[in-house]
Amino acid sequence: MSEFRSGFIAVLGKPNVGKSTLVNALLGQKIAAVSPRPQTTRRRQLGILTTETAQMIFVDTPGIHAAKHKLGQFLNQEAGEALEGVDVALLLVDASAEPDEDDQRAAELLTSLRRPPRLVLGLNKIDLLGETKLVERQAAYQALVPQAEAIAFSAATRQGLDGLLAALEARLPERPPEYPEDQLTDLYEREIAADLIRESALLMLREEVPHGVNVRIDEFKERSEEMVYIHATLFVERDSQKGIVIGEGGKMLKKIGSAARAEIEAMGGRKAFLELRVKVEKDWRNREDVLRRFGYSLKGKK
Repeated sequence: MSEFRSGFIAVLGKPNVGKSTLVNALLGQKIAAVSPRPQTTRRRQLGILTTETAQMIFVDTPGIHAAKHKLGQFLNQEAGEALEGVDVALLLVDASAEPDEDDQRAAELLTSLRRPPRLVLGLNKIDLLGETKLVERQAAYQALVPQAEAIAFSAATRQGLDGLLAALEARLPERPPEYPEDQLTDLYEREIAADLIRESALLMLREEVPHGVNVRIDEFKERSEEMVYIHATLFVERDSQKGIVIGEGGKMLKKIGSAARAEIEAMGGRKAFLELRVKVEKDWRNREDVLRRFGYSLKGKK
């Protein structure tokens, strides 16, 4: 009988390649916010998959990109630090598009490590292109990380996920599990609720507003086994953004709240009473004092 395998797998790549979608698909349950907008993920989050033969601890990371503000610097820092001490790195790319500068940045981060983890190249979104084009794209991405084994799959349709899991498990060390077999993530329900509220805002709003939205949970109370009460504040950077988030007669904020409540209820398996408000925190993405207050701290900053 083979030994049990266990280890940490960093899921790395540029924004919007499907990192959170993949983690949710592998776990069979939504634990991470997902939207078509880049930079949906703003912090490292663990997704824990336990099978009869292995425990795979996925570290979902922010997308690597050319930072335009201090929040962007923090996101890149989070992604880089996620590689420290992991057993495997899964470099995720969008096979439906050509490699670009952000893909190059992610590959260079991996190859610059003194002690790089075992590496797998994940070619996601193969449902969006044909076999001939896939061969071409695989060669282009393989050139960035020649030492990696390439696995093609679609997180959205689940095509090829069994092959990906087998490749990742084979690279994990033989050791006991780190977490109880029924644990899915390291975040608490209130932290995931904040991400789901921001996800709803990302999906409902347009243009620059979504990237300037941050969510703080002000109250999270268990009213019974069947009901939770949540009061949250959405912070934006400008007065004009506040009006957009609230909408005419409060309609947009109600839409955001309704969508978020449905996701929170699906996650927790119980009813949720959700109250939202909107406040302005001017230019918060470039203010280190506010970033620290919101839980984002650049390395070397106190």
